[in-house]
Amino acid sequence: MGELFTFFGLISHDKSFIYTTHMLLSAGIALILVRMAMSNLQMVPRGTQNIMEAYISGVLKMGTDVMGEEKARKYVALVATIGLFVGIANLIGIVPGFEAPTAFLEMPLTLALVVFIYYNYVGIKEQGVIKYFKHFMGPVWWLYWLMFPIEIVSHFSRLVSLSFRLFGNVKGDDMFLMVILMLAPWVLPLIPFALLTFMAFLQAFIFMMLTYVYLGGAVAVDDH
Repeated sequence: MGELFTFFGLISHDKSFIYTTHMLLSAGIALILVRMAMSNLQMVPRGTQNIMEAYISGVLKMGTDVMGEEKARKYVALVATIGLFVGIANLIGIVPGFEAPTAFLEMPLTLALVVFIYYNYVGIKEQGVIKYFKHFMGPVWWLYWLMFPIEIVSHFSRLVSLSFRLFGNVKGDDMFLMVILMLAPWVLPLIPFALLTFMAFLQAFIFMMLTYVYLGGAVAVDDH
């Protein structure tokens, strides 16, 4: 099976170049959308401002269901930014001539590391080092020696879960699109494109939801 054609590939076929250019393109589109939404703020939102406010409200509602509105508001900026970035990066791969940067493991793994480091930092900041890591040991004292290493491994496995879930699904979607375009390049495959668009939004939603879940678990240690 041949390589996926990209416009940036006309400049260089180097993998790092393809990844970097598409990642920067995704970031640029995200910044432009935010800039457009904030350029002329109005009491009654219209256009891009209306879309972005609806998006932020949806992200906040998602976080409220996980950790309550007060705590969700503290982290809505992080989660909404990640979701916007991932969503745009996923959607780029649906456009013929472009490749989703999330189809390269570097981007999902970097985002997973950001979430992993941040939620542990927040947990330690909110609870203190001893109190935070104490909940890794579980409620039964004579099982501390067993539960602590299991919890440590479980937390590090979240890096794999976050990164490989996003990478694997988007990479699979890219390959699916390439096959469709190879088999029927003269026909616009509307149904596959609609399905891939849905999957792009779904993967961004899952990444945001898991980020909120991990943050909620880190700041709610007292509830265990």
